[in-house]
Amino acid sequence: MRKRADVISNGYKVMLIDDEIGIVDSLSIVLTKAGYETVGFTDPHIAIETLAKDTYDILILDFLMNTIHGDEVVRQIREFNTDIYIIILTGHKDLAPPVETLKALDIQGYCEKNDRFDQLILLVESAVKSIAQRATIYRFKDGLNKILDAVPRIYNLKPIGNILEDILREIMAFTSSTDGFILIDDLINDNNDHKTLIRGFGRYLGGVEEFTSRLSPELMESIGQARMDKMVISLDNGIILPLLNEYHNIMGVIYIESNNYHERAKLLEIFASQASAALNNALLHSLINIKNEELLRTYDELKERYMDTIEVLRLAVDAKDVYTRGHSERVGYYARKIGECFNLDRADLEILNIAGVFHDIGKIGTTDDILLKTDKLDEKEYAEIKKHPLKGAHILSAVSMFKEVVPLVKYHHERIDGKGYPLGLKGEEIPFFARILSVADAFDAMTSDRLYRTKLGIQEARRQLIDGAGRQFDEEVVKAFVGIIDKSFDEMKNELEFSFLEILEQ
Repeated sequence: MRKRADVISNGYKVMLIDDEIGIVDSLSIVLTKAGYETVGFTDPHIAIETLAKDTYDILILDFLMNTIHGDEVVRQIREFNTDIYIIILTGHKDLAPPVETLKALDIQGYCEKNDRFDQLILLVESAVKSIAQRATIYRFKDGLNKILDAVPRIYNLKPIGNILEDILREIMAFTSSTDGFILIDDLINDNNDHKTLIRGFGRYLGGVEEFTSRLSPELMESIGQARMDKMVISLDNGIILPLLNEYHNIMGVIYIESNNYHERAKLLEIFASQASAALNNALLHSLINIKNEELLRTYDELKERYMDTIEVLRLAVDAKDVYTRGHSERVGYYARKIGECFNLDRADLEILNIAGVFHDIGKIGTTDDILLKTDKLDEKEYAEIKKHPLKGAHILSAVSMFKEVVPLVKYHHERIDGKGYPLGLKGEEIPFFARILSVADAFDAMTSDRLYRTKLGIQEARRQLIDGAGRQFDEEVVKAFVGIIDKSFDEMKNELEFSFLEILEQ
């Protein structure tokens, strides 16, 4: 037996069998340089005994040997090992084993001996790919078995809190993760209110305050994207899995924090679909006690804390630029004023106001050198700015409480003529409330000082709104807002000089 120590192992073990010691040594040198751990034998009988005791990935052996031919060696090996990848060597193509023998003994490769070993190295590399794929299939099969074992446990009808914990516990064990959470909404109580509930483990275990404090803007944006697009979001350090009901509507998300989930991503999707079915099953049978005081208290606290988190992010955006402080409050105020012209009810007016206050929340990830630039933005910088409506929509989509606000934030920079962003919607493709928000946002931007220009007078801003009607802005919305300006010009002029809170006090 000859064994050569490899320099840098790639993790694959190769056994060599040939009755010529020179062939064994030559192959061992070549394969060791390629990163394989190699063990060579000139006695096939000892090789068979060794292989029965130890594990090897690839076997390379000569077909014609003095004491026993290669096909008989393989026949004996296949009695106890059906997994090893086998490559047969021959000194001449006329001496190659027949195809029937190769198939019968499950010999995967055949190669003629030569001085360069190029063909053999290619066969070995192909063998490695095949072995890796087979290992993936085995892991996939093992993962599916674990999912099937877990399904009965998560399908047991029980209180919602227990179901959420069971789902999270099973999927985290499946990925060997210690940190993660499940966030579920669309649970309806007797008052037809939508509730959002959470359960977390590891660093997300604890009260709602601890949970929200660990949600970075980037994670909030990714959660929202998974919910809006109903798609799996893969992050550098984790994966977000959407939970969909039988109508393909979003129910919530699962977040698993891990750096080693990639190989099992597809299995995680299968598990998430089973979890969704289990939750939907419980909902359909009305066996969830949504009146449970702990859950209701958790929801109310989550709503309050998440609102606090969003407000902190909004204030952080305002703090970057003294020229835009108060802009969001004024946009919310103007949007509400316009809504009153269309006789909207109190709930819709509140949606307009909240959308105005949070419409620029997506700028939290925009760098200061772009936000505070006094010169004209270049193409790359402008492209970055144009991302903020979609980022803001994702952040607000993380929980269901902002469901009605999200479209307004997402589309407030769309134009009637289709030249806006992020999607280039036009006309009535743009939600009506977003068209209201667009006019309110543009008016306040024009009548406020900015780093790159001084503010316009109210009459000039009025004129630009009228000029943009039918192209940039909705004509009916512009007409309504111009009516407000004309009816109470002096009051509007004074109100613009105060913050939003001061405006409400007048």
